[in-house]
Amino acid sequence: MPLHKVVYLQPNTKLYLWKISEDFETLFREVRLKDSSLARLEGMKSESHQKGFLAVRMILQHLEYTDFDLLYDQFGKPHLKPQGCSIKDLELSISHSHDFSAIVISEQKVGLDLEQLKNKILKIAPRFMDISHLENLSTEEKIKKATVIWGIKESIFKLKNEVGISFSDHISENAFTFDDKTTTATLKFNNKEEKFKIQFDQEEDYIFVCAFEDTK
Repeated sequence: MPLHKVVYLQPNTKLYLWKISEDFETLFREVRLKDSSLARLEGMKSESHQKGFLAVRMILQHLEYTDFDLLYDQFGKPHLKPQGCSIKDLELSISHSHDFSAIVISEQKVGLDLEQLKNKILKIAPRFMDISHLENLSTEEKIKKATVIWGIKESIFKLKNEVGISFSDHISENAFTFDDKTTTATLKFNNKEEKFKIQFDQEEDYIFVCAFEDTK
């Protein structure tokens, strides 16, 4: 299917969502992969992961990039190869979950997480967050808020890409409600404190969260 949705997060930042309705063979026929990507694809045991991987390349092709323009550094973080006369290097982050793949492209450093809403998030919540932040909420509200908080921590982790960061010990979010769609968060790690701006929203039964460095 065509690109599902484009979300304009900031003047220099867009989120692209692809809803995966195609079967594996259709996606595989539509994308051209470099040898290293083909090897990664063949090594994936889950067809869901394979389809998510291919759908990311479908988004790139929609944006007139290809798999050959997607590079990974030594830490596994993705980068876009500069195109043509582009003045600014573009930052990107990738995420996929079940029926959706997503890419965010920005002129500033960014981290993206995409998660399906599931009841099991409440079982693991004590491992990564202060569960007092879920008090006085309905079960549905708890699931949404816990999923956003997981996404905040995951998106900051992906943005920083540093070994040793603990979701529970090093990343904390400021108070927010789901209707806010924005909040701020702090990373305290290696004797350094960093602030982040957070944007989040819901698409069908999925939550996406983007983290940006707060340079103020």
